[in-house]
Amino acid sequence: MAKAPHPAPERGAPEHRAPEHRAPDERSIDAEAEAAAAEAAASASFRRQIRFWLVSAIILAVFLYVFSGILLPFVAGMVLAYFLDPVADRLERLGLSRLMATVVILIAFIVVLVLAVVILVPVLASQMADFASKLPDYLTRLQGLITSFDPKWLEEKFGVDANGLREGLNSLLTSGFGLLTTVFTSIWSSGVALVSVVSLFVVTPVVAFYMLLDWDRMVAIVDSWVPRDYVKTVRTIARDINTATAGFVRGQGTLCLVLGAMYATGLTLTGLNFGILIGLFAGLISFIPYVGSLTGLVLAVGVAFVQFWPDWTMVAAVAGVFFVGQFIEGNILQPRLVGKSVGLHPVWLMFALFAFGALFGFVGLLIAVPASAAVAVLVRFAIARYLESPLYKGHSDEPVPPLQVRRRGGARG
Repeated sequence: MAKAPHPAPERGAPEHRAPEHRAPDERSIDAEAEAAAAEAAASASFRRQIRFWLVSAIILAVFLYVFSGILLPFVAGMVLAYFLDPVADRLERLGLSRLMATVVILIAFIVVLVLAVVILVPVLASQMADFASKLPDYLTRLQGLITSFDPKWLEEKFGVDANGLREGLNSLLTSGFGLLTTVFTSIWSSGVALVSVVSLFVVTPVVAFYMLLDWDRMVAIVDSWVPRDYVKTVRTIARDINTATAGFVRGQGTLCLVLGAMYATGLTLTGLNFGILIGLFAGLISFIPYVGSLTGLVLAVGVAFVQFWPDWTMVAAVAGVFFVGQFIEGNILQPRLVGKSVGLHPVWLMFALFAFGALFGFVGLLIAVPASAAVAVLVRFAIARYLESPLYKGHSDEPVPPLQVRRRGGARG
């Protein structure tokens, strides 16, 4: 029986075609092209961000360098407003308006500042002048105490010639005295002689008042200027910078003030000459771990030897002030005030202080901490982007073997 022929398709009717099946090679080529386009777009975006931040940093550096001579009261006002902004926010939560909170904070700050200037500054100036005038005599007497031991005992026990030791100490103390004089002279010339005290004490409170009053609004305005494609990234970076800066300026700054007050009070109670000066100096440089306490300990014990010798108990009492202070700092103050939010390495911080101080003078010292925090955050951000970029990952699927590290004992692992 013959099969019926298939009906011919009507004229004008659409033809039904079998679905096209693309070869696996074509699909892989398209996927590779899409991946390459995505990588190119990510690399271009990364380069644009690098250019944006580099241009911004250059403009800021040029601005600071050109106007560094007049920026001190304005930068001091901004730092003061940044330092007091959390207090204003807390007063607002308690029911005060932003204006009233700002007025209350600045009045309290000015009262404390005036009391400090009236009471503390004259004492510090007197002790500093007395310390500078007596320092050569103290160094000579300290040298005599060190070299007054039995020369034969020194030579038998340590193999040290007393005359050579005396000459070495004399050279060392002379060099140290010259370095100390140079440092104080540099601080005075950069921080006092080049600064108008009237502008500092008049302009700074006014700048701080307006900055503190409009702080939140200014942050919102600056946020509105950020390109929308990068707003999330910029907000993340700004939060990290704020965390690092706030942890140092507010936490470590408060810690330095508390330590300075503790050391000054303890040394004064022991009856040490220049106790307030040495204690405050040791506290204020305690943002560098161990440097502040060790410097204060050496100065205080040296003065105590000259003043109290041969009373060992008083020398031990002076040293005990710093040991107790270190215990309180490490176990009570540091965890509560600073915690682990700073993220600034001490070496990087010291370099930033020297570098910004050399470039911009006293203004550079004020902006060194937030600037170093910003640079550290930006470097970490750039490294994280680099580790996610094709430049780091490459196009090879083969795993890279880990680097062989020589361990102690000669074994590799």
